[in-house]
Amino acid sequence: MKKTKIVLAFMLVASAAAVFESCDSKREPGKIYMPDMTYSRAFEAYAPNDLKSENINYVPRPVEGTIRRGDLFPYPLANDSAGYKMSADIKDPLPALDSVQMSEAQRLFNINCAICHGPKLDAQGPLATSGKIGGIANLTLKQYVEMPQGTMFHSITYGKNNMGSYASQLTREQRWMVIQYVKSQQLAMSAAPADSTTSATTSGMKSDTTTAKK
Repeated sequence: MKKTKIVLAFMLVASAAAVFESCDSKREPGKIYMPDMTYSRAFEAYAPNDLKSENINYVPRPVEGTIRRGDLFPYPLANDSAGYKMSADIKDPLPALDSVQMSEAQRLFNINCAICHGPKLDAQGPLATSGKIGGIANLTLKQYVEMPQGTMFHSITYGKNNMGSYASQLTREQRWMVIQYVKSQQLAMSAAPADSTTSATTSGMKSDTTTAKK
């Protein structure tokens, strides 16, 4: 009986010594309890891989029907003539922007829109004046000043005529922010007193390139 206890004690001491020795070695750190968590697989963005959407550990896109936290509800109208007509009844879901938000909306407009529509909304952006792209809407004209916000959102979301969709460049919230900025600029321009000395010369510049290029 005593011999059995001695043998067991010796084995216990030897096991403990082996564990401590293996942990102390940098070349042989010992066994890893959960190797999948210790050595996770690395993947380069956009690089081809063998991952499948059925893999429970990897979901390449959001679950259908879900909405990202903090995002607006999806736009309900289809990209067709009926949807374009009904877009006039879509209301801006955002409250009025404060000064900080309006500055951000102006920044977004200058980055994404001013290259064609121009910083003054008069269709005098670099691409418009270069002559490479025609049919650019002059947003200072009455038809665009009176255009409902929902119709503007529909056009930015799906694209209209020569303008492509900006749904991938701007979130739904950012699109509404840009529209609020455009409407605020249009309101400021309509409220500004007209200069009688320059109205005759500027009227030619205010023409819509959409009609000029036809």
